[in-house]
Amino acid sequence: MDTMEVLQEIFRDVFDEEDMEIYADMSAGDHEEWDSLNQIHIVVATEKKFSIRFTTAEVMGLKNVGEIAALIDTKRDRKDNYEQLLL
Repeated sequence: MDTMEVLQEIFRDVFDEEDMEIYADMSAGDHEEWDSLNQIHIVVATEKKFSIRFTTAEVMGLKNVGEIAALIDTKRDRKDNYEQLLL
């Protein structure tokens, strides 16, 4: 499963919409229930699912789903590279 597919499952869980389709340019303004509380739910669920942590600055800088996915991929790549160094 790629990052966007996993994010789609997270968004479906957070918004309780089984048929919700996300896209890279989707932002909070595109979904009436995407408020600050649901943003926190998205961030927490994402951190848990991908075993990563976001800084406050990173979260504040996110503009859309595509940026979330890109940040996840960057963090996962860094984590993989760090783990390879430890081997």
